[in-house]
Amino acid sequence: MTPPVFCAAHLLDSWDEARPQEAFAQLTMDDSPVRPDGTLVVARREELAEFLRHPAVRASDGIHNNLGAERPLIPLDLDGDTHRKYRRLLDPLFTPKRVAPLEESIRGRTNSLIDRFEPAGQAELMADFCGPLPTQVFIDLLGLPIADLQAFLDFKEAVVRPQGATVDEQQANMRAAGLRMYDYLADVLDDRRSRPPRDDLIAGFLATELEGERLTDTEIVDICYLLVIAGLDTVTSALACMLARFAEHPDERAAVVADPAMLPKAIEELMRYESPVPLGHRWVTEDIEIAGRRFPAGSMVEVVWAAANVDASAFPDPLNVDLSRARNAHVGFAAGPHRCLGSNLARLELRVALEEFHRRVPDYEVTPGQSISYTNYGVRAAIHLPISLRTSRRSEDSVLGATNA
Repeated sequence: MTPPVFCAAHLLDSWDEARPQEAFAQLTMDDSPVRPDGTLVVARREELAEFLRHPAVRASDGIHNNLGAERPLIPLDLDGDTHRKYRRLLDPLFTPKRVAPLEESIRGRTNSLIDRFEPAGQAELMADFCGPLPTQVFIDLLGLPIADLQAFLDFKEAVVRPQGATVDEQQANMRAAGLRMYDYLADVLDDRRSRPPRDDLIAGFLATELEGERLTDTEIVDICYLLVIAGLDTVTSALACMLARFAEHPDERAAVVADPAMLPKAIEELMRYESPVPLGHRWVTEDIEIAGRRFPAGSMVEVVWAAANVDASAFPDPLNVDLSRARNAHVGFAAGPHRCLGSNLARLELRVALEEFHRRVPDYEVTPGQSISYTNYGVRAAIHLPISLRTSRRSEDSVLGATNA
């Protein structure tokens, strides 16, 4: 099946599903990129930053909702004072200091997953590791039962990569999945009110006040709906792309295995290069001019984060992966007022997952006879990641332990 056209770069002759970076870079060479349907495209890093700062640029058209939702997602689909009000509530929950105590539990979840596939010597890492880990972390964060893991994975797949022979069928399937999540979250709130308070995000939302008033159930559900999707799929996709990169580039893997202190910079560089969320859309409410380009009122604009991340005017040698890149003002977590709320948690999850994976499995490769499959629709991810584990330090330690017993 031919992948759907999802962005302007997809229409270029240089497009490659596995390695789209060249096409994204080519997009930045056009002074005024426009899709055939007339949609204006912003691709250059400097222009993108200026465009997103403009007060006439909105995250929503006020009509359509994202990701199967029947209402605007909080705070993603809101703008202006309303958006700022909710960000003041949510931003402090995801500062580096607030997410740091989660490191131990993330490390434990990571090792539990590795325990399941390490003895076999091989794994399908998207299904066995990259998919379930961020989901488990968010289930813990929200205080939900781990038995509901598969329901969350199914929901995430249904709204991020909807199935269906036609667009209408895909949209219907997304909305159906969204309704199931609305019902699930409403039931959770009813159940929580009948139990003693707990130390998790949902308990915090039930108890908190915003501008002197308690959050309504609708507000809590709309916040959690977005957190579930954003917390699950962005980290899943980023982690899969990073492990795929390390599987195919053993010299880079050897460097971070030998010196785990490299990981923070390596993660930033791979977020830049891989751009797990390739693009977003914005709407213009009045005639504006940015970097010499006119954007008429009412325009929908395609903002291509992945192109800005390989813009040669912003990043020296942008198509080269430099794990020690000194200056890296990438937009892998978007930019502007709607920059990713959970970027600090995502960075923590990625660092801990890669640290533990490489501690346990320092040497691995793409399983001989198989290949990695990528998608760039909705998010960029290595959706099929067959890996053979060639060496396991933990297994070697276990053998030594048994010998010395």
